[in-house]
Amino acid sequence: MTKPSIVGDLRGSGRAVGAFNVIMLEHAEAVVGGAEDAGLPVILQISQNAVRYHGALAPLALACLSMAGSAAVPVIVHLDHAEDETLIDEAVALGIPSVMVDAATLPYEQNVARTRAVTDRCHAAGVWVEAELGAIGGKDGAHAPGVRTDPAEAASFVAATGVDALAVAVGSSHAMASRDAVLDDDLIARLAAAVPVPLVLHGSSGVPDEGLRRAVAAGIVKVNVGTLLNRALTGAVRDVLAADARLSDPRKYLSPARAAVRTEVARTLTLLAA
Repeated sequence: MTKPSIVGDLRGSGRAVGAFNVIMLEHAEAVVGGAEDAGLPVILQISQNAVRYHGALAPLALACLSMAGSAAVPVIVHLDHAEDETLIDEAVALGIPSVMVDAATLPYEQNVARTRAVTDRCHAAGVWVEAELGAIGGKDGAHAPGVRTDPAEAASFVAATGVDALAVAVGSSHAMASRDAVLDDDLIARLAAAVPVPLVLHGSSGVPDEGLRRAVAAGIVKVNVGTLLNRALTGAVRDVLAADARLSDPRKYLSPARAAVRTEVARTLTLLAA
């Protein structure tokens, strides 16, 4: 599979790959364009929430897979934060090569059992699997801020489930509007030493650039970004509409919005690969 070569080969290198949330077609175009500008690989992520917004997975997923196939750099499409196993099965059937099974809100033993079952099914189809242990704060109010992933439990979880990557709770929080989160770099290093698979940082938009670099140096290999792109996109739209309140053609404001996201993607990928 291509995905492990993008993520797995970076383990221990002090570098990471950016994984960017896709809500609209413009997000996907901007992410691929930004990766091409930076000359670096990238991951297009479609979350279960994005699927719910569109009412279906296939249209956006097939568009992303098409863009990935024609990109000038390696691009992987990933189903993110999937709690619905039916959705995971649909993603696999569509040809999505990477999924995240999210059972982190379940008691530990149930998380292990569900994740193991999904991982076995996905591996049989050649699909790469990410899971989560120690719920990251802020996700739809379901996770308690302050939770941290225990290294010994993380090692046991990976051994019991067979997952290919592990999202860990180390101080970040989803959907942060400010970039002042402080990560536990010592914990990241201990997790990287204890866990034999790549570590994933969720909620990265709230972490300042220097914090991201330290996290990557400590052992984070995949960095998920969503809100940061949405702020860039929405800010550009606001600027255009403020300049011309009569504007009605969405191409006139989505084009600069897409360009703003593209710039942020290229900048972030370059930061993570430095």
